[in-house]
Amino acid sequence: MSRDAADGDDLCQASIERALRSKDQWQVGTRLDSWMYRIMRNLWIDEVRARTRRGQTFVTEEAGLSVGDDGDKRTEMAAEIGNVGRAMEKLPDEQREVIALVLVEGFAYKEAAEILNIPIGTLTSRLCRGRDALMAHLGEAA
Repeated sequence: MSRDAADGDDLCQASIERALRSKDQWQVGTRLDSWMYRIMRNLWIDEVRARTRRGQTFVTEEAGLSVGDDGDKRTEMAAEIGNVGRAMEKLPDEQREVIALVLVEGFAYKEAAEILNIPIGTLTSRLCRGRDALMAHLGEAA
């Protein structure tokens, strides 16, 4: 029935277990081999159905990664990232550097000021002006 040795062994074992649990249902005078075959056949049908359901329920990992993720959100996110990139390009170099270090890379103000070799006050003013300009380019209120 199974056309696979391992599946056949499992089916045999499950059939014997089921027959032993159901031994009181066997009627004396009937063929034991027919009764066992019917048990085995029913178990195999159940297994095939279960495999089919599992195949429909569980998908490959690659397909599962997109479950719950519609393409619209991904497309919208890519478009928004493109908008932010274009808005960043419009900023003066000093503001773009500060925004990239603090808002994108996550450096603390003190670290970013040291990297750029400028006072923290200068960094905060460039960051404030750059953030306002960036939001204006993106069409959001400051």
